[in-house]
Parts: sequence; structure tokens; C-alpha cells
Amino acid sequence: MKNLKLYLEVPLYLQLNSDADETLRFSAFDIERNRLFFFSSHNIIYTSHLSCFHEKGTWSKSSLPADGVGTVDLEPDDSVTSFDYLMEKEALILGTANGLLILYSVEDNAIEVVGNVEGGVRCISPSPDGELIAILTGFGQILVMTCDWDLLYETPLGDDLPEAIDVSEEKFLSNLFEQHPISWRGDGKYFATMCDVLSSVPLLKKLKVWERDSGALLASSEAKPFAGTVLEWMPSGAKIAAVYDRKDENKCPSIVFFERNGLERSKFSINEGVNANIKALKWNCSSDLLAGVVECENYDAIKVWYFSNNHWYLKHEVRYLKQDEVSFIWDPAKPLQLICWTRGAQVTVYNFVWVTAVTENSIALVVDGSNIHVTPLSLSLMPPPMYLFSLKFSSHVRGMALYCKNSKNQLAAFLSDGCLCIVELPSIETWEELEGKEFNVEASHAEVVFGSNLHLVWLDSRTLLAVSHYGFCYSNDLSQTSLSEGSVRGFYLQEMELECSEDHVPGLLTCSGWHARISKQSSLEDQVISIAPNPAGKCSAYMQFSGGKIREYVSKIGFNRGYPEQEYQGFSSACPWMSVVLVDSGGQSKAVLFGMDEIGRLQANGGIICSNCSSFSFYSNLDDLVTTHLVLATKQDLLFIVDISDIFNGELDTKYANFVHINSRRRQESENYINIWERGAKIVGVLHGDEAAIILQTTRGNLECTYPRKLVLASIINALVQKRFKDALFMVRRHRIDFNVIVDYCGWQAFSLLASEFVRQVNNLGYITEFVCSIKNENIIEKLYKNHISVPCPEIANVMLVGDIAGDKISSVLMAVRKALEDHLTESPSRELCILTTLARSDPPLLEDALKRIKVIREMELSHADDQRRMSYPSAEEALKHLLWLADPDAVYESALGLYDLNLAAIVALNAQKDPKEFLPFLQELQRMPTLLMQYNIDLRLKRFEKALRHLASAGDSYYDDCMALVKKNPQLFPLSLKLFTDPAKKMPFLEAWGDYLSDEKCFEDAATIYLSCSCLDKALKSYRAINNWSGVLTIAGFLNLGKDEVLHLASELCEELQALGKPGEAAKIALEYCGDISNGVNLLISAREWEEALRVAFMHRRDDLIKAVNNASAECASTLIGEYEEGIEKAGKYLAVRQRRLLLAAKLQSEERAASDIDDDAASETSSNLSGMSAYTTGTQRSSAASLSSTATSKARNSRRQKKRGKIRPGSPDEEMALVEHLKGMSLTPEARRELKSLLVSLMMLGEGETARKLQHVAENFQLSQMAAVRLAEETMSNDIINEQAHTLEQYSRKVRSHMHDSEAFSWRLKVFISFE
Repeated sequence: MKNLKLYLEVPLYLQLNSDADETLRFSAFDIERNRLFFFSSHNIIYTSHLSCFHEKGTWSKSSLPADGVGTVDLEPDDSVTSFDYLMEKEALILGTANGLLILYSVEDNAIEVVGNVEGGVRCISPSPDGELIAILTGFGQILVMTCDWDLLYETPLGDDLPEAIDVSEEKFLSNLFEQHPISWRGDGKYFATMCDVLSSVPLLKKLKVWERDSGALLASSEAKPFAGTVLEWMPSGAKIAAVYDRKDENKCPSIVFFERNGLERSKFSINEGVNANIKALKWNCSSDLLAGVVECENYDAIKVWYFSNNHWYLKHEVRYLKQDEVSFIWDPAKPLQLICWTRGAQVTVYNFVWVTAVTENSIALVVDGSNIHVTPLSLSLMPPPMYLFSLKFSSHVRGMALYCKNSKNQLAAFLSDGCLCIVELPSIETWEELEGKEFNVEASHAEVVFGSNLHLVWLDSRTLLAVSHYGFCYSNDLSQTSLSEGSVRGFYLQEMELECSEDHVPGLLTCSGWHARISKQSSLEDQVISIAPNPAGKCSAYMQFSGGKIREYVSKIGFNRGYPEQEYQGFSSACPWMSVVLVDSGGQSKAVLFGMDEIGRLQANGGIICSNCSSFSFYSNLDDLVTTHLVLATKQDLLFIVDISDIFNGELDTKYANFVHINSRRRQESENYINIWERGAKIVGVLHGDEAAIILQTTRGNLECTYPRKLVLASIINALVQKRFKDALFMVRRHRIDFNVIVDYCGWQAFSLLASEFVRQVNNLGYITEFVCSIKNENIIEKLYKNHISVPCPEIANVMLVGDIAGDKISSVLMAVRKALEDHLTESPSRELCILTTLARSDPPLLEDALKRIKVIREMELSHADDQRRMSYPSAEEALKHLLWLADPDAVYESALGLYDLNLAAIVALNAQKDPKEFLPFLQELQRMPTLLMQYNIDLRLKRFEKALRHLASAGDSYYDDCMALVKKNPQLFPLSLKLFTDPAKKMPFLEAWGDYLSDEKCFEDAATIYLSCSCLDKALKSYRAINNWSGVLTIAGFLNLGKDEVLHLASELCEELQALGKPGEAAKIALEYCGDISNGVNLLISAREWEEALRVAFMHRRDDLIKAVNNASAECASTLIGEYEEGIEKAGKYLAVRQRRLLLAAKLQSEERAASDIDDDAASETSSNLSGMSAYTTGTQRSSAASLSSTATSKARNSRRQKKRGKIRPGSPDEEMALVEHLKGMSLTPEARRELKSLLVSLMMLGEGETARKLQHVAENFQLSQMAAVRLAEETMSNDIINEQAHTLEQYSRKVRSHMHDSEAFSWRLKVFISFE
């Protein structure tokens, strides 16, 4: 589904050297230097470079100077019959009627006669590889020779030829000069010819295929009525094209195709008059287009056909005057460039592009000659050549434009005869009634002549914008000239206004009554590459000129002042494929231009999006047609769905990896492309909105429709944002998307509030049941679709402000759905089953609630209730089977037991296919029990111990011991037992048992408390003793009224135990308060470094010996601390030395690497990789090597061994620096150490050791400053391999710490009397 669009044509006259009688007769192409050679009727050779046709300002010229290469002197009775270019010789080869073979050197204008052929030269045809030359003589001989003019072989063209023909005869010249009866296959292995057959029918000929090297006849066709000697072998080698003459059948000629074996494959009619004649056929270099010169009654036409899905489409037609005798060639390197020339020396270069036949609103408009086949793909995906209906025009369609806006569909078509046709189509919803019909479209009436149209676009429903040209021999104005040729020659931008004299009837086509007039016209000085309407502006369009320059054209209707063309940001190169789409920009719509050039670079916003694009389109899921996604296919046959926001946010490289396939596991996990299943398939269109489909066309012509997950999710999300739950659910079901997307996108809290709207819209219990069964207690979007969904939900915050719903996802959502079912849907069996589904699928399943509903239904059945109401519910058996299908049968059976309904339990067991021998005895035994004991046993079976205890306690005092055993077996029941047994006589045993349980579990603190509540003081004492709670032990001893000696003995034991546990402070309290041992108490306070308290107790008891002991101990402690702090200061300085050594060694290694790289790059790369992986002194964060990455397992084992030895710092080891940093952090003063240090300073001051206290504070302060400065220095410079000798010093960081130390809590231990202000 594609059309051939002519986007650029350059017509120029070659300035010939002679008078007006000189005409062009032959042409040849030099593919190496991209130039054309022409041979004129005056035997002059001209040349022209194709680059001249694309230079700036070419449109403003009417002629082009031709370089005259030289003149070929021939005998008066001789003339040139064949003309070609030999690339191997860089010369022209000419054959004459007298048999001369002339080699004309282009560079030095040298002429050399290289041979003379008897009978004259009829045709010269070099092989495609340039190695051989095939010559057909007038005597019907085929000569094949090398480029050195060595004859390989000579063979007759046919065995049944008549007498030799004199090629100098005028009849021969007029019939055969313009034809090439020898055609080579693309690889040069075979060539084909055509020869006459002696028969009573003069038109019968045979097609023959010859082998290249030996000249053997490979195959021959049957005698057929071929028209002339038109013969063209497809470059790919699949088909040989020829022409059938069908005048005897009163039909127009047909183009027929043969295989290499001479068998006819297929044919098609050219759909012209009976007297039409095909003068030439040529394939383009890619073998997909066949062009021919067709001689019609009043004109000659160049027609271009295309084959797809076993059908030949006429894609383009250009008409010329018959006297011009037009000829053409395809560019050998560019498959879509056609070069035409006339006898009058007008050369025109046509540049085509393939454009999709599918419009923005998914309507396919396929051009086929004078028909446009219309297919709305949104209604039916009809593969070509099928279509819904067809529009028939008076002439062949050259160009068209479709206008679709506000349910209005209008088609404008420009025809090859110069007519403009307008069709107003009905609304798409009514097109099904038009199936299979063909509508004749009349040309619009115009007062002036329209030029030959190149581009056509709608500005609004009554205005067209076109690029047309006048004054050339193939222009449509020649036959009906009303303007002087000199005044209008050239290219013009025309604005046309349309009017219709007929009223449009809904549901019908308006094909006639249209009037067109040119309301504005301006000349163009530059080449227009393409035009696209501006969807964001009224009556405006964007025009692309050569080089990719963009200008905006604004009609007088939408822009009344100023120059009608506005400058706009363009492309870096000419982009024949250009589209203008609306995108969302900060809540407002703006127009953005996308363009793709001939090498596949897709551009937008002044940058290149993709460098290997083969086709692209756009998708919109919004009502205002704002584009949300770019769809592109690459030359690697990958299909990408690109968020428009990613283009403007600069996230293309990170998300799409330059649109190429990368073989890596990490990439495959998050791949965001689709592999196109058939090579060479192109995007032809998309289905917008909820359809969310991409239509691809294969090289064979078949249509394939794919639904990318990303577009489908985007359409679902769009429906959810608009609260179209029914449409969202249908899309989820159709495309097999996880149902949780409906809940998770806006959050389950928001969905719970909208559940009633969801149920009301869907109104299909089967779909709702399917939805309920799929709910999972996880966020599916984050798990499955995080790479496809990037649009945030705008309603989450608003909904969460309304109210916070407690609970989990499954239970809350199903409860909301269940409530909505009960409130908004009438009672029915399906509704009841759906409600049971919500109960069974809850987490945990609410099986008891479901069984209660089934129990109600069963009771209704047993009571023979109102039949009308019973009809609104399913049968109890059906409901129970539905529940058993949804839930675990064993769980349903246990839930039935939990209702204490033995009959219901028996019914469940039977429907669950349980063995009656197993459940019937158990149920019968329960039935014989008293009610409370039955309930107790059921609870015990179901492990509902709290209910079991309640029922057993209610059974009577005779079961008290059973209650105690149950509680001891299930300790979590102790709190409940205290509530059930309030009688102290029954309560105390439970408390004591609880305390015993806690004591066994080593929870002595709680056990002691429980023992105290039940007056078990001995057990409470043991519990406090077990946790060394000396105050609790001594308090309990007081409650037990122990004697003084017993208390003293107990206190002594506690003192020794605390001292052994490293708690001298607490032991000192016991020694002083309970044992009365002053000396031991002071010594313990000294051990605990409670200097002030020890000094207080010593003075309180006026013990000089103890005061002296405190004095000596404090002085000794101060001396020790001073030594430790000084050593710590040295360690802080050592860190800088270690770091400096590492950096020096790293710099040395790097210099060695650079030196090695100067010697041998390859060896150096491997060496540097190994060094960076093995060196202990390089971080390797920026230059990680492959070797280090490959030894991950070895590194992990090495690191585990290092962890075991982390306690030691080994000098020179790789971990020395990190270990020093960790050690520095561990040297910081803890709050307890600061408290002890301050207490020591105060004590020293009290004892008159002021100098010692001052020195201690000074050293401790310096240590703390050094430690904090070193840690800060390490943290700020660890990741930096460059050291600043001025800034990165310990002194500099110490000053920074000192500047903030006055306000720091870390220095609050200092005595102000020793603080120095510097």
C-alpha cells in the first residue's frame, strides 16, 4: 500500500551548437562520473553532468549549456545506428549503418575505427560487467567480442531468417534505431534476443535466450505476436519483459513476462486504445519499477508500473507531445531517478519517492492508473489489490491530497491531463454501504489553465496549495494555452479556492459541481521538496526547499498582514518524507516537523533521531489527535515505539541505544523493540486510539497488523485516565494484558473508590468474574510493564487526598467490587456466583462468609421460600461447586467445620470428593458430643486455640485441668486465661505457670514481675539474681525478711559477681551501702574511673590513705592518657604519609603505561589492563579492565580472607589506607570517655594537680582535633587521586575543625580555665 510520489523534477533545455534543425537521437550514461552523453542528428556528441540539475537556482533557469565533446565525421550515406558508453575504455562506442565500429575517447576526443561489420550494425549492447560486447548485424548475425575486440563467437540470430536485410534502407532506420533487441541479464551470464519467424502471420516472433561464454542457445519461446522488438531483461534476472500486439483481438497491447527457459509467466494490459504502441520498456536498477514509452492517439506517455501481490499498478504517467519523440533511461545507481529527453533537447530529471498510501486517519488511497482504490483500514484490513470502493477519474492520477477534519473527508486529485478533481466523501461510519462500487469523478471547472502539478496539499476544506510549473513541452498548458509562454514559464506556488454548486448529501459522494480558481500565485526561485499542512495553525503549511530549509506559508485567510512565508527551523539535509504532527508541550499543543532523507536519517527539532530508519509513522491515543508515540522501523528490521516525550527530554540514547540491536543480557531484559518477522517490511500506517495497531507491508505486498505492547498499554492507560473502564477492560482481554493494570495504574486505593463506576460500566458478570480472579497482591506495572509505561497517573494524588483506605490490595479491591455488585446490579444467579468469587479470591479467602451465603441459599431451598426470589439465586449445590472450584476443597471443608454446621460440612465433603470412611465417623463423633465440647474439638482441629479455650472454659470447672494443659501447650493463651479465670484461686496457678514459662525462655525480668504478682517471692529472687539485678534481689530480700547476716552475705556475693562482670561502679555501691567496706568501695570507684565520687567518699570518711590512693591513681591515669593521645596524633599524621606514598606509586605506574603505549599500542593496552587490575595503588573506577572483571570469583575469595585479617594493619598492603581510615574513626572519643575525662580533670584540680590537668586537656584537645581533621580529610579526598599540597593538609583541616569547636558538643568536656583563645 504505497504510492509513487514525484517530489522533484528539473526540466532544462540543452543548448545545442547548430541550428534549430538539430535533434537528439541517442543517449548513453557514464555511471562512474554521473554524466550523460547525447548524440545529435548532426553527428555531434554532447555531455552534461547530472549534478547540474540539482544545483541551487536550477529552477529559475530554462536552459543548460551542453558541453560539446566533439563531432564524428561519417560518409554522406552513412549514419549512426547504435550508441553506448564503455566504462572499461572510458570511451563511447558507435555503430553505423555501413558497419563501422567507432571508439570515441571522451578525454582526448580521439576517434578510432576498431572494426567493420558486414551488413551494418543493427545494435550494440555491452554486458553489465563491461567485459563483453554483443553486436547484432544487418545480416542477422550475433557477434560477441571482448573489450579488446577479440571475437569470441559468431552465431546466427535465427535459422529461418529471410534474405539478408540492408540496414541502410530507410524503412529499417525508422523502425529499429530506437530499439535495443539485445538485452542482458543483470549478472551478464545470459542475454536475450528477438527474431522474426517465417509464417503467414507477419508479427510472429520468437524470444531466444543465449549463453554468454559459448553462444549456445539456451531456450526459445513459442512463436508469439510480439509488437516490434521491445525486449528488457529484469536486472535481478527473474523476468524478461516484451510486448504482445493484440490488434487482431481488438485490444490494446499487453506487456508479457517470460522466464529464462522461454516460458511465459504472466502479462497485463496497458489499458489504452487499440492503436496504442509501446515503443520502449526499461527496468530500474532495483527491478521493482518498469517504465515504458506508450504511443497514444494524441500524445506519447511515459508510464511507470509497479508489481505487488500479483497485480501490476500504474503508478505514474507523464505526457509528452508526439512530435517530441520522448526517450528515457533510469539512473543506473538511483532506482527512483528517471531521466527523460526529447528530440528537441529538453532533458528532465524526475526524482520519485515511495510514500505510504495510508493517511493519518488510517484510510488507504492506492493509485492505480486512473483509479484510486479506497480502503478504511479502521473498518477492515483488506490486503491489496482488494479495496472497499474505487474512484474513477478521466485520466491517470499524478498526485492527490486528503483533507480529514471534523468528520469531513475531501479528496483532491491532480491528473496527467492537467485536470483537478475534487471528491467529498461521506462519514467513514457509512462507508460499508459503498463496498464494491466504482464512482466516476468529474473534473472541476476552472477559468484558467493549471500547470503541471508537483505538490498538492489542503489548507482548509475550501483551499488548496499547490506547486505547479508552466511552459515546458510536457506541461498540460500547451494544448490549451491561454497565457503567453514567456510570462508564466517556470515554477509557481498557487493557492486555489474551491466552491461546490451541489449540496452534499449525507452518506453519498459529491463527485461533480466543483469550481476552482487561483486566488494567489507567486513564483518560486528554489526547489520545493515537500509541503505538509500545519495542524496547529489555520490555513498554513510548511514548505521544504532544497537543503532542508523550512518556511511556513500562511494563507491570506488565516494571516492578513505581513509576508505570507515565515522562516522556520529546518533539516540538515533534504527530506523527501516530511510530516508535521501535534505534540503536547507543557499542556499546550505545538507543531513539530519530522523528516527523513534518502539515506534513512530521521530528523526532528534540528537533530537526528535515528540514522538507519527505513519508514516511520505516528500514533495518537487522544481525541485531539495529539501525537503521543513515534513508530519507526530500521534497516535492521527492528520496530521501535518511541515516546514523543523521550525525544524532547533527550532520553533516546539511554532508552533506545541508537536504535540498533545490541547483543547483551542486560539489554535483552529491557529491550524495547520488536523484531520484524519478514525482511524488508515497511510501516504503511497505524490505527489510532483504542485499536493501537501498526500496519506493515511486506516486500511481497501482504499486509500484516501487529499490536505492540507499548501502544496497547498506552491506549489502556488513556482509557483509564478518561475513566472508560469498559473500553480498558475490553482491550485488556483482547490483547491478553494482565488485568492488574486496571488497578495498579492509579493505585488500588484510587480504584477502590471507583469500583462502583467500573462495575456499572462493564455490566458483564462474566468479565467481572474474570477480572476478580486475576487480581494479585503485587504491582504488575512495576514488575512486568515498567519498560512500557512511563506516563504518570495524574489522579493518584487527588484520590489519595479524599481518604486513605486501609488494608491490602486484594482484599480492599474485592470488597469494593463486591459492594458495587450488591448496590448496582440486580439479583441474579450470575451476580451471586460473582460475589462468591470475590470472597473466595480474597487474601486470605473469606470462605466462612461465602459458606454463610450458601447456607442461606440452602435454607431458602429447604423452607420452600418464594419461588421468585429463589430464581434470583443459584442452587446451593451449584454455588458450592463454584466455591470448591475457586478454593482449596480442604480449606472449604475446614471453614464449614468452623461454622459448627455439621450438615454443611458433610455436604462440602461429599462435593469435594472426600472419602466418606474418613469424614463420616469424625462428624458422627462430633454430633454425639455436647455443643461446647463439639466446638472445642473443632477449634482444636482447626488450631483456633483461643476459641477452643473459651469453649472449654465455658464447659465447667471439671475441665479446669484440661484448660491448664491447653494453655501450657500454647503459651500465647496465658493473657486470655487470666481474663477467663478471674477467681484468685484459679488465677494464681496460671500466673505461676506463666512465670515458669518465661523463666524457661530466659525472660527473667518479665518472669520476676509475674512471680511478684502471684506472691512467689523465692522464684522472683532467683529471676532477679539470674539477670544480676542487685537492687531487685536486695529488695526481694527485704520482702522475705531475711536476717542481717543473710543480707550481708547476699550483698557480698553480689558485689563479687558484679566486679567479675566488669561493673565496678555498681559493685562499689553495694560495698559502701550494704557491706560497709569503705576501702573496697573507694578502690572499686577508682576502677570505674568515678574520680569525683571516690574523692567525695574518701573525704566523707576522712581517710587520708584513701585520698592519697585516689591522688596516685588519677595521676597515673592522666599520664597513661597523655601517652595514648600523643600516639593517636602520630597515627593521624601517618595517614597522610601512606596516602602520599600511594599517589606517588600510582603516578609512576601511569607514566610507565604512557611510555609503553608509545612503543607498542597493542601490548600496552593489555599491560595497562593487567596493572589496573593487579595494582594495590590504583582505584580502577574509571579504567576497569576486562581481566579484572573476569576474575570476580578470585577477588571475592581474596576479599573474604582479608576480612578475617582486618584487625591488623599491614604496612604496604592494598588495604592499609582504608584500614587506617577505619581505625581513625574508631579512635574518636565516645560520650562515656568524654565524661570520664572531664571527671578526671576536675579531680586533678581538686587535688592540686593543675599542671597535670592542663597538660592532659591540651594533649586530649590536640588529639581530638587531629582525629576529626584526619577523618574529614580522608572522606573528602578518598575518591580523588590528585592531592593539593596547600589545601589537603592536616593543619588546614585542623584549623577548620578548631573554628567550630567552641559550639561543638564533642568538646564540652574541656575545663574553661585551660581553654586558650588564639
